[in-house]
Amino acid sequence: MHPTIHTAPTLSSAARVRLAPAAPALWRVIDTGGRVIGHLAARAEDAGTRYEARVLQLQTHTFRPVGEFWSADDAVDCLRFTR
Repeated sequence: MHPTIHTAPTLSSAARVRLAPAAPALWRVIDTGGRVIGHLAARAEDAGTRYEARVLQLQTHTFRPVGEFWSADDAVDCLRFTR
């Protein structure tokens, strides 16, 4: 069993978003206008940390996974292009 990730990943300055804690290993991704554009979930695996990008499904008020990445920056980029 892998430990829970509690520390937010460090994003590159090009990401132009900020992360706000939502739960253990889960962060809200907030754009420069203050709007939540999705969630970033992290889980530890043998090969490293895996990041899952999730977007809000307005009809059901649930978050839908849109991709898994080895880079938090790649996951955030996926959220920006999924909107």
